[in-house]
Amino acid sequence: MRRPFVAGNWKMNTTAASGCELARAIAEAVPTSRDAVDVLVAPPLPYLDCVDDELAKSAVMLGAQNCYHEKEGAFTGEVSPQMLADLDVDYVILGHSERRHILGETDEDINKKVTAALAAGLGVILCVGETLEEREAGQTNEVLARQLSGGLKGLAADQLAGGVGGNDDLVLAYEPVWAIGTGKTATPEMAQEAHAFLRGKLAEGWGDDLAAATRIQYGGSVKPANAAELLAQPDVDGALVGGASLSAENFLPIVEAAFAQV
Repeated sequence: MRRPFVAGNWKMNTTAASGCELARAIAEAVPTSRDAVDVLVAPPLPYLDCVDDELAKSAVMLGAQNCYHEKEGAFTGEVSPQMLADLDVDYVILGHSERRHILGETDEDINKKVTAALAAGLGVILCVGETLEEREAGQTNEVLARQLSGGLKGLAADQLAGGVGGNDDLVLAYEPVWAIGTGKTATPEMAQEAHAFLRGKLAEGWGDDLAAATRIQYGGSVKPANAAELLAQPDVDGALVGGASLSAENFLPIVEAAFAQV
């Protein structure tokens, strides 16, 4: 059975004080054993260090929201995977729709980052998902296949699994763009259909074993009210949570819903 994985993406929110307070509340509430469910928070870059301090004695993992594909050099404002690893980061979120659609990242850009992050020993949460226009045009599977193959181009199955800290190196996150921050959510059936399609494409490209082992999170207006129904789907292995991860009162019930699945 794939271990559920709930990750909170704080995006460009919190202060040092509020972020550390939030991390502390989550760390205190999550069981210290990671045998059942993995939990991660991804604060803004400036707060990685202080949040890591709050998580130090807990089972909650530390995530970053982005990285660059070079180890070092004259790349003003960028952060390398090696720098993140130096800060005890476990996973980095790559290919998020906001980076694709607001900041113009291409599948080629994301592929370079995925490759560099894995080589640096980081786990990767690779985000894929369609816009409303693409869904209405019946292009969801085409978009998912293109983003998956583009993001993982040139990578072999043994580079995508096998573990940072006992975790799989690659996690996918299906995040329908039309459901992010809009209050709209894919129905459990829609989420399951997309997750099953992604698992099938993994099997085609990287083998049945990797496909069966890879966790696929759902991301798109996940809330305490809909988490249990979404997480009950057979191919939904957790959640990538945005707005609801900004308060312990909303995030922890989603974590509890994941524990209820095991």
